Amino acid sequence: MTGVSRRRSDLISLAGVPIAIGVVLLAQALDGGSARSLWQPTAALIVFGGTFGAVLVSFSVQAVVGTMAAVVDAFRGQIDAEPIVQRLVGYAIASRRSGVVALEVEIDRTSDEFLRNALMLVSDGTTPKITRQILDIENHSRRAVAEVPADVLETAAGYTPTLGILGAVLGLIRVMQNLGDPSKLGTGIAVAFVATVYGVGAANLVLLPLATKLRGRARDEALHREIVIEGMVALQEGLNPRLIEQQLRSFASPSSPEPSVRRAA
Repeated sequence: MTGVSRRRSDLISLAGVPIAIGVVLLAQALDGGSARSLWQPTAALIVFGGTFGAVLVSFSVQAVVGTMAAVVDAFRGQIDAEPIVQRLVGYAIASRRSGVVALEVEIDRTSDEFLRNALMLVSDGTTPKITRQILDIENHSRRAVAEVPADVLETAAGYTPTLGILGAVLGLIRVMQNLGDPSKLGTGIAVAFVATVYGVGAANLVLLPLATKLRGRARDEALHREIVIEGMVALQEGLNPRLIEQQLRSFASPSSPEPSVRRAA
């Protein structure tokens, strides 16, 4: 898949949330209702304000702020394994010609911190076993950090339906308190039902889908780092660049095209 098609599919993914919400509003309109009737500031304050406070109790401020940044970053484009495969094959060819010392100049040329650490281990003469152990630990640690935003969103998705029920109860209490004043019954009933809609809708149309998106992003990033690990270890073991490329392409995607390196340097 080309970079253009990947960006296009990601834009479609970005449109998923408004599409889901739009379908609900359309169903409301088709049933003769008004979208404006779903706007209840009191219900929104109970559900979203309460959820935000509960999330702040559950996680640090840094984790909450990081979640917002992670959501934005998740839609900036999918991760393509092709560039890193080609770079690692180039490293293997250079190493085969001039030894691993030739990789030292590449350390300052890459902005990928994980790849830079891998290059430093290889150029320092670390054994393949130790290289794999160190990079595996770092990979697992980075993935755990990358999945924190998904944990935040999933936790929030657990709070919103409950707070929607709380809003419904509060609305019904208001109804019961104003049984003698019919003019106030409609507002209380609206808060009761709309709060439930906000809670269930926010959890299932926004928070859980975004959490799934972030976990997928973390998984793709971890796979990207695993490709680096496999490539650098294979390089240290002296495998033929053509075999390294074939291995990495199979590791990244079984449907990838045939290796383009036909002759080892």
